[in-house]
Amino acid sequence: MKTYDLICIGGGSAGFNAARLAASLGRKAAVIDGAKELGGLCILKGCMPSKTLLYTAEILHHARHAAKFGLRVTGARADMKAIHARKRKIIGEFADYRVRALTAGRFDLIRAYAKFIDPHTVLLSNGKKLRAKRFLIGTGSRISVPPVPGLKDAKFWTSDDVLDLDFLPKSVIVLGGGIVACELAQFLNRIGTRVTLIQRSQHILRDHSDEASTVVQKAFVDEGIELFAGTQLQGITQDRRGTTVKFLHDGKTVTRRAAHLFNALGREPATSGLGLDTAGVRTHPGGQIAINRWQQTSAPHIYAAGDCSGPAEIVHIAIAQAELAVRHAFDVKGIKPVDYDQLLNVVFTDPQLATVGRLERDLDEQGVKYLSASYPFDDHGKSILMEAKYGYVKVIAEPKRGRILGAEIVGKDAGELIHCISIALAQRATVFDLLRAPWYHPTLAEILTYPLEEIAGQIKP
Repeated sequence: MKTYDLICIGGGSAGFNAARLAASLGRKAAVIDGAKELGGLCILKGCMPSKTLLYTAEILHHARHAAKFGLRVTGARADMKAIHARKRKIIGEFADYRVRALTAGRFDLIRAYAKFIDPHTVLLSNGKKLRAKRFLIGTGSRISVPPVPGLKDAKFWTSDDVLDLDFLPKSVIVLGGGIVACELAQFLNRIGTRVTLIQRSQHILRDHSDEASTVVQKAFVDEGIELFAGTQLQGITQDRRGTTVKFLHDGKTVTRRAAHLFNALGREPATSGLGLDTAGVRTHPGGQIAINRWQQTSAPHIYAAGDCSGPAEIVHIAIAQAELAVRHAFDVKGIKPVDYDQLLNVVFTDPQLATVGRLERDLDEQGVKYLSASYPFDDHGKSILMEAKYGYVKVIAEPKRGRILGAEIVGKDAGELIHCISIALAQRATVFDLLRAPWYHPTLAEILTYPLEEIAGQIKP
Protein backbone atom coordinates (compact mmCIF):
# COMPACT_ATOMS: atom_id res chain seq x y z
CA MET A 1 0.00 0.00 0.00
CA LYS A 2 1.41 3.38 -1.04
CA THR A 3 2.10 5.86 1.77
CA TYR A 4 2.38 9.65 1.53
CA ASP A 5 3.46 12.44 3.82
CA LEU A 6 0.30 14.33 2.82
CA ILE A 7 -2.85 13.37 0.98
CA CYS A 8 -5.19 16.17 -0.10
CA ILE A 9 -8.77 15.07 -0.62
CA GLY A 10 -10.17 17.44 -3.23
CA GLY A 11 -8.28 19.20 -6.03
CA GLY A 12 -9.75 22.69 -5.78
CA SER A 13 -7.98 25.79 -4.52
CA ALA A 14 -7.31 24.35 -1.05
CA GLY A 15 -6.13 20.90 -2.08
CA PHE A 16 -4.04 22.04 -5.03
CA ASN A 17 -2.19 24.73 -3.09
CA ALA A 18 -1.64 22.43 -0.12
CA ALA A 19 -0.07 19.75 -2.31
CA ARG A 20 2.00 22.32 -4.20
CA LEU A 21 3.40 23.74 -0.96
CA ALA A 22 4.03 20.31 0.56
CA ALA A 23 6.00 19.31 -2.54
CA SER A 24 8.07 22.49 -2.32
CA LEU A 25 8.94 21.50 1.26
CA GLY A 26 10.27 18.20 -0.02
CA ARG A 27 7.30 16.12 1.09
CA LYS A 28 5.66 13.28 -0.81
CA ALA A 29 2.13 14.50 -1.58
CA ALA A 30 -0.93 13.42 -3.51
CA VAL A 31 -4.23 14.99 -4.57
CA ILE A 32 -7.30 12.76 -4.78
CA ASP A 33 -10.12 14.11 -6.94
CA GLY A 34 -12.76 12.08 -8.72
CA ALA A 35 -14.72 14.93 -10.29
CA LYS A 36 -15.46 14.67 -14.01
CA GLU A 37 -13.67 17.97 -14.60
CA LEU A 38 -10.63 19.17 -12.69
CA GLY A 39 -10.18 22.72 -11.51
CA GLY A 40 -12.42 23.22 -8.51
CA LEU A 41 -15.56 25.28 -7.96
CA CYS A 42 -14.03 28.72 -8.51
CA ILE A 43 -12.71 27.99 -11.98
CA LEU A 44 -15.41 25.66 -13.26
CA LYS A 45 -18.70 26.65 -11.63
CA GLY A 46 -18.07 29.73 -9.49
CA CYS A 47 -15.98 32.87 -9.54
CA MET A 48 -14.61 32.87 -13.05
CA PRO A 49 -17.64 31.85 -15.17
CA SER A 50 -19.98 34.06 -13.14
CA LYS A 51 -17.75 37.13 -13.44
CA THR A 52 -17.31 36.49 -17.16
CA LEU A 53 -21.09 36.57 -17.60
CA LEU A 54 -21.65 39.48 -15.24
CA TYR A 55 -19.21 41.67 -17.15
CA THR A 56 -20.89 40.75 -20.43
CA ALA A 57 -24.27 41.70 -18.98
CA GLU A 58 -22.83 44.99 -17.70
CA ILE A 59 -21.69 45.94 -21.20
CA LEU A 60 -25.15 45.14 -22.56
CA HIS A 61 -26.74 47.19 -19.78
CA HIS A 62 -24.62 50.23 -20.66
CA ALA A 63 -25.43 49.83 -24.35
CA ARG A 64 -29.15 49.76 -23.63
CA HIS A 65 -28.86 52.88 -21.47
CA ALA A 66 -26.46 54.74 -23.75
CA ALA A 67 -28.92 57.63 -24.13
CA LYS A 68 -27.85 58.82 -20.66
CA PHE A 69 -24.50 59.66 -22.23
CA GLY A 70 -25.93 61.22 -25.36
CA LEU A 71 -25.29 58.11 -27.43
CA ARG A 72 -27.59 56.31 -29.84
CA VAL A 73 -27.19 52.55 -29.64
CA THR A 74 -29.95 50.49 -31.25
CA GLY A 75 -30.57 46.77 -31.37
CA ALA A 76 -28.33 45.79 -28.46
CA ARG A 77 -29.30 42.28 -27.36
CA ALA A 78 -27.79 39.13 -25.92
CA ASP A 79 -26.56 36.44 -28.31
CA MET A 80 -26.62 33.64 -25.77
CA LYS A 81 -24.85 31.07 -27.92
CA ALA A 82 -21.96 33.50 -28.52
CA ILE A 83 -21.87 34.48 -24.83
CA HIS A 84 -21.84 30.81 -23.86
CA ALA A 85 -19.06 30.01 -26.34
CA ARG A 86 -16.88 32.87 -25.10
CA LYS A 87 -17.36 31.81 -21.49
CA ARG A 88 -16.47 28.19 -22.30
CA LYS A 89 -13.31 29.30 -24.10
CA ILE A 90 -12.15 31.51 -21.22
CA ILE A 91 -12.96 28.97 -18.51
CA GLY A 92 -11.41 26.20 -20.60
CA GLU A 93 -8.12 28.11 -20.66
CA PHE A 94 -8.19 28.60 -16.87
CA ALA A 95 -9.06 24.94 -16.31
CA ASP A 96 -6.37 23.71 -18.71
CA TYR A 97 -3.76 25.73 -16.81
CA ARG A 98 -4.88 24.17 -13.51
CA VAL A 99 -4.87 20.67 -15.00
CA ARG A 100 -1.32 21.19 -16.27
CA ALA A 101 -0.29 22.29 -12.78
CA LEU A 102 -2.02 19.27 -11.21
CA THR A 103 -0.36 16.85 -13.61
CA ALA A 104 3.11 18.42 -13.70
CA GLY A 105 4.53 15.62 -11.55
CA ARG A 106 5.43 17.59 -8.42
CA PHE A 107 2.85 15.48 -6.60
CA ASP A 108 0.64 12.53 -7.54
CA LEU A 109 -2.84 13.14 -8.94
CA ILE A 110 -5.26 10.29 -8.32
CA ARG A 111 -8.55 10.38 -10.23
CA ALA A 112 -10.94 8.81 -7.73
CA TYR A 113 -13.05 9.54 -4.69
CA ALA A 114 -11.79 8.77 -1.19
CA LYS A 115 -13.31 7.54 2.07
CA PHE A 116 -11.56 7.04 5.40
CA ILE A 117 -11.53 3.45 6.64
CA ASP A 118 -9.24 4.28 9.56
CA PRO A 119 -7.54 7.50 10.71
CA HIS A 120 -4.56 7.03 8.36
CA THR A 121 -6.07 5.05 5.46
CA VAL A 122 -8.48 5.93 2.68
CA LEU A 123 -10.34 3.58 0.37
CA LEU A 124 -10.60 4.86 -3.19
CA SER A 125 -13.61 4.45 -5.45
CA ASN A 126 -11.38 2.37 -7.75
CA GLY A 127 -10.87 -0.19 -4.96
CA LYS A 128 -7.31 0.79 -4.03
CA LYS A 129 -6.15 1.91 -0.60
CA LEU A 130 -3.70 4.67 0.33
CA ARG A 131 -2.10 5.69 3.59
CA ALA A 132 -0.77 9.05 4.74
CA LYS A 133 0.86 10.55 7.80
CA ARG A 134 -1.30 13.66 7.36
CA PHE A 135 -4.39 14.65 5.39
CA LEU A 136 -5.92 17.88 4.14
CA ILE A 137 -9.65 17.80 3.42
CA GLY A 138 -10.66 20.36 0.81
CA THR A 139 -13.85 18.92 -0.66
CA GLY A 140 -15.67 22.25 -0.95
CA SER A 141 -19.44 22.65 -0.92
CA ARG A 142 -22.52 21.69 -2.90
CA ILE A 143 -25.98 23.10 -3.58
CA SER A 144 -28.36 22.64 -0.64
CA VAL A 145 -32.06 21.90 -0.88
CA PRO A 146 -33.80 23.37 2.20
CA PRO A 147 -37.11 21.88 3.39
CA VAL A 148 -39.35 24.18 1.34
CA PRO A 149 -42.67 22.49 0.48
CA GLY A 150 -42.43 21.16 -3.06
CA LEU A 151 -38.80 22.12 -3.68
CA LYS A 152 -37.27 18.68 -3.31
CA ASP A 153 -39.53 17.21 -5.98
CA ALA A 154 -39.37 20.23 -8.30
CA LYS A 155 -37.23 20.53 -11.40
CA PHE A 156 -35.08 23.54 -10.62
CA TRP A 157 -31.94 25.17 -11.86
CA THR A 158 -28.85 25.55 -9.72
CA SER A 159 -26.10 28.10 -10.28
CA ASP A 160 -24.38 25.46 -12.45
CA ASP A 161 -27.32 25.52 -14.85
CA VAL A 162 -27.58 29.31 -14.99
CA LEU A 163 -23.86 29.62 -15.68
CA ASP A 164 -24.21 27.15 -18.54
CA LEU A 165 -27.20 28.70 -20.32
CA ASP A 166 -26.99 28.95 -24.10
CA PHE A 167 -30.49 30.37 -24.59
CA LEU A 168 -32.44 33.35 -23.25
CA PRO A 169 -35.00 32.27 -20.63
CA LYS A 170 -38.33 34.08 -20.86
CA SER A 171 -38.87 34.25 -17.09
CA VAL A 172 -37.21 32.94 -13.93
CA ILE A 173 -38.14 32.88 -10.25
CA VAL A 174 -35.02 33.12 -8.09
CA LEU A 175 -35.27 31.65 -4.59
CA GLY A 176 -32.73 33.28 -2.27
CA GLY A 177 -31.03 36.58 -1.66
CA GLY A 178 -27.42 35.66 -1.02
CA ILE A 179 -24.42 36.49 -3.18
CA VAL A 180 -25.05 33.84 -5.84
CA ALA A 181 -28.77 34.63 -6.02
CA CYS A 182 -28.19 38.37 -6.36
CA GLU A 183 -25.34 38.23 -8.87
CA LEU A 184 -27.09 35.79 -11.17
CA ALA A 185 -30.54 37.39 -10.79
CA GLN A 186 -29.08 40.65 -12.07
CA PHE A 187 -27.30 38.81 -14.89
CA LEU A 188 -30.57 37.20 -16.00
CA ASN A 189 -32.46 40.48 -15.78
CA ARG A 190 -29.85 42.35 -17.81
CA ILE A 191 -29.75 39.83 -20.65
CA GLY A 192 -33.52 40.18 -21.01
CA THR A 193 -35.16 37.64 -18.71
CA ARG A 194 -38.14 38.64 -16.54
CA VAL A 195 -36.87 37.99 -13.00
CA THR A 196 -38.71 37.62 -9.72
CA LEU A 197 -36.47 37.31 -6.66
CA ILE A 198 -37.96 35.91 -3.45
CA GLN A 199 -35.89 36.31 -0.28
CA ARG A 200 -36.87 34.90 3.10
CA SER A 201 -35.02 37.39 5.34
CA GLN A 202 -35.87 41.10 5.55
CA HIS A 203 -32.97 42.11 3.33
CA ILE A 204 -31.05 40.59 0.46
CA LEU A 205 -27.36 39.97 1.19
CA ARG A 206 -28.25 39.49 4.85
CA ASP A 207 -24.64 38.85 5.89
CA HIS A 208 -23.92 42.50 5.06
CA SER A 209 -25.22 45.64 6.69
CA ASP A 210 -28.84 46.66 6.16
CA GLU A 211 -27.59 49.97 4.78
CA ALA A 212 -25.45 48.29 2.13
CA SER A 213 -28.03 45.70 1.11
CA THR A 214 -30.69 48.39 0.79
CA VAL A 215 -28.60 50.19 -1.85
CA VAL A 216 -28.24 47.03 -3.94
CA GLN A 217 -31.91 46.22 -3.45
CA LYS A 218 -32.95 49.66 -4.75
CA ALA A 219 -30.74 49.24 -7.81
CA PHE A 220 -32.35 45.88 -8.53
CA VAL A 221 -35.86 47.29 -8.31
CA ASP A 222 -34.89 50.29 -10.43
CA GLU A 223 -33.62 47.91 -13.12
CA GLY A 224 -36.91 46.02 -13.20
CA ILE A 225 -36.34 43.00 -10.97
CA GLU A 226 -39.49 42.15 -9.03
CA LEU A 227 -38.14 41.69 -5.52
CA PHE A 228 -39.85 40.35 -2.42
CA ALA A 229 -37.95 40.32 0.89
CA GLY A 230 -39.21 39.17 4.29
CA THR A 231 -41.19 36.26 2.87
CA GLN A 232 -42.26 32.83 4.00
CA LEU A 233 -42.32 30.22 1.25
CA GLN A 234 -45.51 28.15 1.38
CA GLY A 235 -45.30 25.89 -1.62
CA ILE A 236 -43.90 25.17 -5.07
CA THR A 237 -45.86 23.47 -7.85
CA GLN A 238 -44.96 22.78 -11.45
CA ASP A 239 -46.71 21.89 -14.70
CA ARG A 240 -45.73 21.80 -18.36
CA ARG A 241 -45.88 25.61 -18.59
CA GLY A 242 -43.56 26.34 -15.69
CA THR A 243 -43.36 26.88 -11.93
CA THR A 244 -45.73 28.48 -9.43
CA VAL A 245 -44.40 29.72 -6.08
CA LYS A 246 -46.76 30.69 -3.28
CA PHE A 247 -45.45 32.73 -0.35
CA LEU A 248 -46.44 35.12 2.43
CA HIS A 249 -45.37 38.74 2.11
CA ASP A 250 -46.53 41.62 4.32
CA GLY A 251 -49.23 39.39 5.78
CA LYS A 252 -50.71 38.48 2.40
CA THR A 253 -50.47 35.36 0.25
CA VAL A 254 -48.69 36.10 -3.02
CA THR A 255 -48.39 33.83 -6.06
CA ARG A 256 -45.88 34.18 -8.88
CA ARG A 257 -45.34 32.07 -12.01
CA ALA A 258 -42.34 31.74 -14.30
CA ALA A 259 -41.02 29.44 -16.97
CA HIS A 260 -38.07 28.39 -14.79
CA LEU A 261 -37.12 28.07 -11.13
CA PHE A 262 -33.62 28.86 -9.85
CA ASN A 263 -32.78 27.44 -6.42
CA ALA A 264 -30.19 29.79 -4.94
CA LEU A 265 -30.98 29.11 -1.29
CA GLY A 266 -27.40 28.36 -0.37
CA ARG A 267 -24.70 25.73 -0.27
CA GLU A 268 -23.62 23.13 2.28
CA PRO A 269 -20.26 21.49 3.01
CA ALA A 270 -19.53 18.50 0.78
CA THR A 271 -18.43 16.21 3.59
CA SER A 272 -20.90 13.33 3.61
CA GLY A 273 -19.49 10.06 2.35
CA LEU A 274 -15.94 10.78 3.51
CA GLY A 275 -16.10 8.43 6.50
CA LEU A 276 -15.17 11.24 8.86
CA ASP A 277 -16.52 9.41 11.92
CA THR A 278 -14.18 6.51 11.20
CA ALA A 279 -11.25 8.95 11.09
CA GLY A 280 -12.29 10.66 14.33
CA VAL A 281 -13.14 13.94 12.59
CA ARG A 282 -15.93 15.92 14.25
CA THR A 283 -18.40 18.01 12.26
CA HIS A 284 -20.85 20.74 13.19
CA PRO A 285 -24.58 20.34 12.50
CA GLY A 286 -24.92 20.73 8.75
CA GLY A 287 -21.69 18.93 7.96
CA GLN A 288 -19.08 21.68 8.33
CA ILE A 289 -15.81 20.28 9.67
CA ALA A 290 -14.76 21.61 13.07
CA ILE A 291 -11.23 23.04 13.06
CA ASN A 292 -8.88 24.90 15.39
CA ARG A 293 -6.84 27.98 14.52
CA TRP A 294 -4.22 25.83 12.76
CA GLN A 295 -6.88 24.14 10.57
CA GLN A 296 -6.57 20.90 12.54
CA THR A 297 -9.68 18.79 12.96
CA SER A 298 -10.47 16.74 16.07
CA ALA A 299 -7.99 14.23 14.62
CA PRO A 300 -4.79 16.30 14.89
CA HIS A 301 -3.10 14.77 11.82
CA ILE A 302 -6.11 15.62 9.63
CA TYR A 303 -6.58 19.21 8.51
CA ALA A 304 -9.41 20.92 6.63
CA ALA A 305 -9.60 24.11 4.58
CA GLY A 306 -11.96 26.03 2.33
CA ASP A 307 -15.73 25.78 2.03
CA CYS A 308 -15.94 22.44 3.86
CA SER A 309 -14.64 24.02 7.08
CA GLY A 310 -15.41 27.74 6.78
CA PRO A 311 -15.75 30.31 8.17
CA ALA A 312 -15.78 32.11 4.80
CA GLU A 313 -16.39 30.60 1.36
CA ILE A 314 -13.76 32.72 -0.38
CA VAL A 315 -10.92 31.46 -2.58
CA HIS A 316 -8.07 33.48 -1.07
CA ILE A 317 -9.17 32.32 2.39
CA ALA A 318 -9.17 28.68 1.28
CA ILE A 319 -5.63 29.08 -0.08
CA ALA A 320 -4.39 30.82 3.08
CA GLN A 321 -5.96 28.11 5.26
CA ALA A 322 -4.47 25.29 3.18
CA GLU A 323 -0.99 26.76 3.21
CA LEU A 324 -1.21 27.38 6.96
CA ALA A 325 -2.26 23.75 7.47
CA VAL A 326 0.72 22.43 5.52
CA ARG A 327 3.21 24.66 7.31
CA HIS A 328 1.78 23.60 10.67
CA ALA A 329 1.73 19.93 9.69
CA PHE A 330 5.42 19.99 8.76
CA ASP A 331 6.63 22.20 11.62
CA VAL A 332 7.50 25.33 9.66
CA LYS A 333 8.55 27.98 12.19
CA GLY A 334 7.11 31.44 12.63
CA ILE A 335 3.62 30.76 11.31
CA LYS A 336 0.51 32.64 12.41
CA PRO A 337 -3.19 31.72 12.16
CA VAL A 338 -5.31 33.26 9.40
CA ASP A 339 -6.28 36.77 10.49
CA TYR A 340 -10.04 37.09 9.98
CA ASP A 341 -9.94 40.68 11.25
CA GLN A 342 -8.64 41.45 7.74
CA LEU A 343 -11.38 39.48 6.00
CA LEU A 344 -12.00 40.84 2.48
CA ASN A 345 -15.29 40.25 0.70
CA VAL A 346 -16.74 41.41 -2.63
CA VAL A 347 -20.22 40.98 -4.09
CA PHE A 348 -20.15 41.50 -7.86
CA THR A 349 -23.57 42.99 -8.27
CA ASP A 350 -23.91 46.43 -9.85
CA PRO A 351 -23.39 48.41 -7.69
CA GLN A 352 -20.72 46.20 -6.21
CA LEU A 353 -20.55 45.67 -2.45
CA ALA A 354 -17.14 45.26 -0.83
CA THR A 355 -16.03 45.06 2.78
CA VAL A 356 -12.76 44.55 4.59
CA GLY A 357 -11.75 44.23 8.21
CA ARG A 358 -13.92 44.81 11.25
CA LEU A 359 -17.26 46.44 10.52
CA GLU A 360 -19.68 48.43 12.66
CA ARG A 361 -21.93 45.48 13.48
CA ASP A 362 -18.98 43.41 14.69
CA LEU A 363 -17.52 46.24 16.75
CA ASP A 364 -20.88 47.06 18.33
CA GLU A 365 -21.34 43.43 19.36
CA GLN A 366 -17.86 43.40 20.89
CA GLY A 367 -18.32 46.73 22.65
CA VAL A 368 -15.36 48.26 20.82
CA LYS A 369 -15.30 52.02 20.38
CA TYR A 370 -14.68 53.39 16.89
CA LEU A 371 -15.15 56.32 14.56
CA SER A 372 -16.84 56.00 11.18
CA ALA A 373 -17.59 58.34 8.32
CA SER A 374 -19.14 57.90 4.90
CA TYR A 375 -19.58 59.77 1.64
CA PRO A 376 -22.09 59.15 -1.17
CA PHE A 377 -21.25 58.41 -4.78
CA ASP A 378 -24.01 60.73 -6.00
CA ASP A 379 -22.04 63.74 -4.71
CA HIS A 380 -18.69 62.75 -6.22
CA GLY A 381 -17.47 64.16 -9.52
CA LYS A 382 -16.10 61.05 -11.24
CA SER A 383 -19.04 58.84 -10.29
CA ILE A 384 -21.53 61.51 -11.39
CA LEU A 385 -20.00 61.79 -14.86
CA MET A 386 -19.99 57.98 -15.07
CA GLU A 387 -23.70 57.82 -14.09
CA ALA A 388 -22.55 55.63 -11.19
CA LYS A 389 -24.54 57.28 -8.42
CA TYR A 390 -25.65 54.37 -6.27
CA GLY A 391 -23.95 53.82 -2.93
CA TYR A 392 -21.31 55.22 -0.63
CA VAL A 393 -17.87 54.65 0.86
CA LYS A 394 -17.49 54.16 4.60
CA VAL A 395 -14.28 54.02 6.63
CA ILE A 396 -14.04 52.76 10.21
CA ALA A 397 -11.12 53.68 12.44
CA GLU A 398 -9.80 53.47 16.00
CA PRO A 399 -10.76 56.71 17.86
CA LYS A 400 -7.45 57.63 19.52
CA ARG A 401 -4.87 57.40 16.74
CA GLY A 402 -7.11 56.81 13.73
CA ARG A 403 -5.79 53.36 12.86
CA ILE A 404 -7.92 51.81 10.11
CA LEU A 405 -10.20 49.02 11.36
CA GLY A 406 -12.30 48.36 8.30
CA ALA A 407 -14.32 49.74 5.42
CA GLU A 408 -17.55 49.20 3.53
CA ILE A 409 -18.00 50.34 -0.06
CA VAL A 410 -21.17 50.05 -2.10
CA GLY A 411 -20.84 51.48 -5.57
CA LYS A 412 -19.03 51.49 -8.88
CA ASP A 413 -15.94 49.25 -8.84
CA ALA A 414 -16.16 48.76 -5.08
CA GLY A 415 -14.24 45.50 -5.48
CA GLU A 416 -11.27 47.44 -6.83
CA LEU A 417 -11.51 50.42 -4.48
CA ILE A 418 -11.62 48.28 -1.34
CA HIS A 419 -7.99 47.28 -1.87
CA CYS A 420 -6.90 50.82 -0.98
CA ILE A 421 -8.18 50.05 2.51
CA SER A 422 -7.13 46.39 2.49
CA ILE A 423 -3.49 47.42 2.07
CA ALA A 424 -3.83 50.09 4.76
CA LEU A 425 -5.32 47.52 7.13
CA ALA A 426 -2.50 45.06 6.52
CA GLN A 427 0.05 47.81 7.18
CA ARG A 428 -1.78 48.98 10.33
CA ALA A 429 -1.99 52.43 8.76
CA THR A 430 -3.96 55.36 10.15
CA VAL A 431 -6.26 57.79 8.39
CA PHE A 432 -3.39 60.30 8.61
CA ASP A 433 -1.07 57.87 6.81
CA LEU A 434 -3.54 57.52 3.96
CA LEU A 435 -4.11 61.26 3.71
CA ARG A 436 -0.37 61.81 3.28
CA ALA A 437 -0.57 59.89 -0.01
CA PRO A 438 -1.52 61.74 -3.21
CA TRP A 439 -5.02 60.99 -4.55
CA TYR A 440 -5.46 61.89 -8.20
CA HIS A 441 -8.42 63.99 -9.38
CA PRO A 442 -10.74 63.06 -10.96
CA THR A 443 -10.76 59.38 -9.96
CA LEU A 444 -13.21 57.11 -8.21
CA ALA A 445 -10.58 56.32 -5.59
CA GLU A 446 -10.33 59.89 -4.34
CA ILE A 447 -13.85 59.58 -2.89
CA LEU A 448 -12.18 57.74 0.00
CA THR A 449 -10.43 60.93 1.07
CA TYR A 450 -13.71 62.45 2.27
CA PRO A 451 -14.44 59.96 5.08
CA LEU A 452 -10.72 59.84 5.88
CA GLU A 453 -10.67 63.62 6.34
CA GLU A 454 -13.85 63.56 8.41
CA ILE A 455 -12.39 60.98 10.80
CA ALA A 456 -9.09 62.83 10.98
CA GLY A 457 -10.97 65.96 11.98
CA GLN A 458 -12.60 64.15 14.91
CA ILE A 459 -9.29 62.99 16.42
CA LYS A 460 -7.65 65.35 18.84
CA PRO A 461 -3.94 65.99 18.19
